[in-house]
Amino acid sequence: MIVNETVVVEIVRPGTSDPVPDGEVGEVVVTSFNRDYPMIRLATGDLSALIPGVSPCGRTNARIKGWMGRADQTAKVKGMFVHPKQIAEVAARHPELKRVRLVVDREAEQDTMTLLAECATADAALAAAIAATLQSITKLKGSVKLVTPGTLPNDGKLIADERKP
Repeated sequence: MIVNETVVVEIVRPGTSDPVPDGEVGEVVVTSFNRDYPMIRLATGDLSALIPGVSPCGRTNARIKGWMGRADQTAKVKGMFVHPKQIAEVAARHPELKRVRLVVDREAEQDTMTLLAECATADAALAAAIAATLQSITKLKGSVKLVTPGTLPNDGKLIADERKP
């Protein structure tokens, strides 16, 4: 994707203004001096990377790899945003859960979400209650998979979006 000459695109480390080296993935920040709708350093929340060098077509303006995900943990599922605080609320309502992670994927052209929850006891009734809480809070149906404590990645993320960009 070749950046329009009237727009300034920066790739920065998410949550900061620190630029990342060419080729490294970061958040897209856009500046457009359009008289009708100026945007000054608008952080889009989208991830991409600058492609170094000249385009094979000969154009010399900056190029980006295209959409590569989101900078935050918010995910759009079936047209609705799911926020990390909603997933934390599900966990708070079920004290028997240790850590949770919502996995968003795509199957048969439909978005799916599965809440992985660390719990000492794998009880079908508990999983059903957690699924009901998940639907109540997010307004979306999702499945619940209870897993052994210590098996979820310890990366601090509450939402993992595994759909292919």
